[in-house]
Amino acid sequence: MKNIAVLGSASGQNLKAIADYFKDKNISVTAVSDIENSDFLETAKTLNLKWKFLPYEQNFEYFSSHDFDIIALSDYRRQLKNDVLELGKFISVHPSLLPAFKGPDAINRAFFAGVKVSGVTVHIINEDIDSGKIIAQYPVLISNLTHYDEFENKIHALEDLLYPIVIEKLLNNQVFDFSDLIQNCGSCGGCN
Repeated sequence: MKNIAVLGSASGQNLKAIADYFKDKNISVTAVSDIENSDFLETAKTLNLKWKFLPYEQNFEYFSSHDFDIIALSDYRRQLKNDVLELGKFISVHPSLLPAFKGPDAINRAFFAGVKVSGVTVHIINEDIDSGKIIAQYPVLISNLTHYDEFENKIHALEDLLYPIVIEKLLNNQVFDFSDLIQNCGSCGGCN
């Protein structure tokens, strides 16, 4: 059985999408949060997932003693130290087409900068924020008539669609291809 840790601080949006995607597959999902009473852990409990409150200072001890095939970050608010990153395959999803709009508030910054194409990126985590090797990207077009809420919803829906597929591809030592997403794209509205 493959093991995934989903590491988050705030909402459980991507956690729910990942848990739902792997529910009927032979893959164990554990939710890990650095905030004890977070919505993230509440989502994990609601989904009946294994979960762990993990203070930031205990990351090395925990990840060195647990065998996860992938550690997927989902709105995790801290920068992981290099010694922790060396313990496994840490990936993250970011709501822009990196390297554009690195860091927090990317959706807002992209929209109000007036870009006509943004999107979602899944990348390897390294010591520099949002600078690791890009694994997968998918665009979202922004027309002159697109409202901010519509754009934000498309980005989040695309994250929820793209991230689990990329995780599965990595677990199976496969390469992500656009056709993998297009086959599953009816629900997000962000793939066109």
